[in-house]
Amino acid sequence: MMYDWPEPIVRVQSLSESCENKIPNRYVKPPTERPSETTTSHLHDVNIPLIDLKSISSDIDGGGSDCDEEWRSTLEKVSEACREWGFFQVVNHGVRPELMDRAREVWREFFHQPMEVKQGYANSPKTYEGYGSRLGVEKGAVLDWSDYYFLHYLPSSLKDHNKWPALPTSLRDVIEEYAAQVAKLGGIIMKILSINLGLEENSLQNAFGGDNNIGTCLRVNFYPKCPQPDLALGLSSHSDPGGLTMLLPDQDVSGLQVRKNDAWITVKPAPHAFIVNIGDQIQVLSNAIYKSVEHRVIVNSAKERVSLAYFYNPKSDLLIQPLKELVSPEKPPLYAAMTFDEYRAYIRTKGPRGKAQLGESQKSPR
Repeated sequence: MMYDWPEPIVRVQSLSESCENKIPNRYVKPPTERPSETTTSHLHDVNIPLIDLKSISSDIDGGGSDCDEEWRSTLEKVSEACREWGFFQVVNHGVRPELMDRAREVWREFFHQPMEVKQGYANSPKTYEGYGSRLGVEKGAVLDWSDYYFLHYLPSSLKDHNKWPALPTSLRDVIEEYAAQVAKLGGIIMKILSINLGLEENSLQNAFGGDNNIGTCLRVNFYPKCPQPDLALGLSSHSDPGGLTMLLPDQDVSGLQVRKNDAWITVKPAPHAFIVNIGDQIQVLSNAIYKSVEHRVIVNSAKERVSLAYFYNPKSDLLIQPLKELVSPEKPPLYAAMTFDEYRAYIRTKGPRGKAQLGESQKSPR
């Protein structure tokens, strides 16, 4: 693991404020990777599924009710969304709407602090925790048009409030409460996925190491205005390396695009909804019954965007491999066993690269 970046870090927010009508070449994507209206123009009315969790969030901790028609219907909607999209939005999820709004706004306030304040939290490739502007460490790579802040929440041994911004003064308390509530939502969704796979409701959580061993972290994305949004991406195409992602999007401007049948579909966020997607570790555990899906972020010439991606991950040193209940002679394991630490190190070296990191050619556990 590198201990510093291969080149001097340039903050994209500063570039956005200084460049008038042209972005530096380091941010110009190859023609095949640039956003194009032709890939989405005929799909403007398509959106990822929107699912109301009201019947689930109140029932599942008590075991749910197999005879409850609404409960069963909700599970089926989640199952279909996972198989068809790998993405869905959830409302009535148990996280307070006013907390969601406040979490987004305290981070917007942070990114508008003076640069010298933010620079005090500058990160490195060693842990990525802190204020960053690039992912991979490949020298000369084409970069994304975004800055971010990355922090750990669980396990508590990794959580260090001193590495969280001190300004605005309410940020640490707001994010502590927000992270706890979203972690609880992650546990509920893990139970839903387990039940839908025909497993015991705690199977996926146990494969992650159990309630006391999961890892959660927050990546806050800041996408400044971009004078040439047709040439750049806020975040290159990738699938998420972890288990689950629960994204709090910007309500004022869309940017997330999901790949569906070789087209890029721009997600239209529902009010106070989380956008949930399957990560690579769930794809491995489910032996590809559920697949992580490529997504990317486009940028905007008129508006900045802020989004909060909350990652729900396995214990970092546990071997992750297809669950034995989902493996048979007819469906042999598609993936070799690998720890999340090993997998994440690969991603952090290479940066976002579609789904190239998840090799289905690995046919048996080591």
